Amino acid sequence: MTNQYNSDSIQSLGILGGVRAKPASIGLESHNHTFLEILGNAIDEHRAGYGNEIIVTKNKDGSVTIRDFGRGVPMGKNSDGEWSYKKVFDELWAGGKYKNNEEDGGNYLYSLGTNGVGATGTNYTSDLFKATAFAQDGNIYHVEYEKGVEWKKGLQIRKNEEGEKVGTEITWRPSAEVFRGKGEIDDEFIIETLKDQAVVNGGLKFIFKNHKTSEESVYYYENGVIDYIKSISSNEHALTDVIHFSTEQKGKDNENDKDYKIKADIYFAFNREASFSRYYHNSSWLENGGTPEDFIKNSFTFVIDKFLKENNLYNKNEKKISFDDVADSLIIVTSTYSTISLFTDQTKKKINSDFMKVAITKWLREQLEVYFTENPMEADKIVKQVLINKRSREKAEQARLNIKKKLQSTVNNITNRVDGFVNCTSKDNTKTELVLVEGKSALGAAKQGRNSEFQAIYALRGKILNCLKSDYDKIFKNDIIVDLLKILGCGVEIKSKHNKELNSFDINNLRWSKIIIITDADVDGYHIRTLLLALFYRLTPTLIKEGKIYIVESPLYEIINNDKSYFAYSDQEKDEIVSKLKGKFIVQRSKGLGENTPEMMWETTMNPETRRLIQVTMEDVEEMQKYFDLFLGDDLQGRKDYIETHLHEYIEHALD
Repeated sequence: MTNQYNSDSIQSLGILGGVRAKPASIGLESHNHTFLEILGNAIDEHRAGYGNEIIVTKNKDGSVTIRDFGRGVPMGKNSDGEWSYKKVFDELWAGGKYKNNEEDGGNYLYSLGTNGVGATGTNYTSDLFKATAFAQDGNIYHVEYEKGVEWKKGLQIRKNEEGEKVGTEITWRPSAEVFRGKGEIDDEFIIETLKDQAVVNGGLKFIFKNHKTSEESVYYYENGVIDYIKSISSNEHALTDVIHFSTEQKGKDNENDKDYKIKADIYFAFNREASFSRYYHNSSWLENGGTPEDFIKNSFTFVIDKFLKENNLYNKNEKKISFDDVADSLIIVTSTYSTISLFTDQTKKKINSDFMKVAITKWLREQLEVYFTENPMEADKIVKQVLINKRSREKAEQARLNIKKKLQSTVNNITNRVDGFVNCTSKDNTKTELVLVEGKSALGAAKQGRNSEFQAIYALRGKILNCLKSDYDKIFKNDIIVDLLKILGCGVEIKSKHNKELNSFDINNLRWSKIIIITDADVDGYHIRTLLLALFYRLTPTLIKEGKIYIVESPLYEIINNDKSYFAYSDQEKDEIVSKLKGKFIVQRSKGLGENTPEMMWETTMNPETRRLIQVTMEDVEEMQKYFDLFLGDDLQGRKDYIETHLHEYIEHALD
């Protein structure tokens, strides 16, 4: 039977059905996006001068309620006898923000929403939707919808006898059948959004009441962005105070377009150690950037490069700075506004405006040049730090290129050239293991006491470099480290200032399913183990995160009874074994790896059936960083304090 395609094949879902089937057709990209639409309307009321508090409630049934204290959404009849609530909640492309660019500024001069689809789109894509207006006329208007369809009882109107404050309250629960099983706004999304909006809307308090977890949070910055930047820029490393430039201009993108107004607030500070950037437009975070990102990059790079040239601060034949060098020490938040929508789509994650780009770039360059002229000490600090960032970046990039050249080998042709490396026969990297042993003295026993099919051995030549305290130049001149990286095969994760990636790393090129560290159970062995973990943490942290790094627990005691050996990994295990033995027995400290027989090496450390592997997991990373920094980093005072606090524990343990 053939498929028929004719006039009867054409179907119509209708507007409501179409939106529920394809919410992206009106710009609703996810269940979480509906939260932005409803919250945006409440924020617009504040920006218009009405209401300084917004209450967000996560209800026990998973729905969300947003209560503002603005003017109350109009829900009664207009002069044509039409119900306004139907236009707001049940008609696409209907709203009160289309005349923002008129001479009188309309109801909302600079509003987040202008397309007239947010409230209706949220209603259409929700299982339930309730709207209540505590109106200025003394009435309360209430209407409810189910899957976009108004309940039969229609609009309910009653007197506001309880004295509820004027404003709007919207409750909704996104439809799981519309958003691929997602029927509840994520808590994390709510929290991050409210934090964001508190930053860019200084003086507006956001209260989040989560009835599902019985938690309540408040997000509020009295001075908005200025307070937020101060919280990021620590005084210890600050190069400048928070600087604020502001402008309002009028223009158009093309000759035939109508003029529109723009407003720009630029807040920034320079800091030796901290960096941050965030761009907002009409209070929406521009996750994908656009015009503000363009004029910031252009202006800061141009002015700082000009200053460096005019003051002969570049070395001879030195390349000019890039914005990355500036951004490494720049904390910046921009908040722009326009009287027409500049968003590239309904998600409001990017804007584009030729007029804004040209006008703000010209203005911002002028402001920065004036600032540099009037504040020579701060200017000098800024440009010198930018040069440090630049040279650090170039040094790290050169290190990456150098190590990439050094590591361009295959596992086969390095076998005979890497001192202390014994390969296995298998090339299946889902089964092969790389065993790192302590010193060449352990190589003989390890080589004989292994499964040569899938276990390769690399014997370390003494204690390796402390990779946390060394710069890349020194690290990559160390033959032991370079040889180990060659054997791994996956490259390195080199980072410049503020952990910006300059990678040649690819985990798909890792030649081993496991990297296993085996050291003696003594002070030297623990030290070598720690240095190896520091190496992986600094140069290949993804191997730790992906669970590729293991430590073999070495036995502390060997107990000999009737020519049979038992191995204990703790005092408790030793006591348990001894209690079960009959006849005479000998308890001795387990031999070092270099004294092990191949049989003992296989049984205690190499045999997958009997060895004890400790996987270094993702959960260990933060704790590991804390102790790496304390014991192997530059915190000398921290080490002294730790020793003073814990020395008695080690003395007591030694005496026992």
